[in-house]
Amino acid sequence: MDLVLRAIALYLFVLILMRMVGRRELSSLTPVDLVLLVVLGDALQQGLTQDDYSVTGAIIVITTIALLQVLTSYITYLSRRAKRVIDGDPVVLIEDGKLLERNLRRQRLRPEDVAEEMRLQGIGAFTNVRWGILESNGSFSFIKNDDKS
Repeated sequence: MDLVLRAIALYLFVLILMRMVGRRELSSLTPVDLVLLVVLGDALQQGLTQDDYSVTGAIIVITTIALLQVLTSYITYLSRRAKRVIDGDPVVLIEDGKLLERNLRRQRLRPEDVAEEMRLQGIGAFTNVRWGILESNGSFSFIKNDDKS
C-alpha cells in the first residue's frame, strides 16, 4: 500500500509541476530538456520505490501511475472545468496581425519565437495572420487573413 500512496503523491506532484512549467516548454525538447527528463525519471523512481527493487513493486507502481493517467483522462473528458485546470486553455498571441504582448509575457514567449513558428508554417509576416494561437498542447495554430471562415 505504501507504493500506491507514493505513486499517487508523485503523480500529483508531476501533474502540477508540468502545468507550472508551461505548455511551450513541454512541446519541444532540447538536448538539455532530454537530460533533465532522464534525471527527473531517475529521481522519481527513487522516491517511488525507495529500497523495494522487486518486480512486484515495479508492477504496482507502474499500474498505479497508468490507472491515474486513465482516471485523469476520463475526468478531463467528463468535465470542462477539470480539463481547463489540467490542460489549460488555448491562448491568443496574435489578433489581426498584432502581437498581444501581455499574452506573450504570460507564456514566456518572445516575438521571435512566434515568428519562427510562423515561418515553419509558411507565413512571412505578422500582418498576414488574423489569429495566432498557442494551443493547450504547446503547438501553434495560425489563421491567415486570406482564409475564408
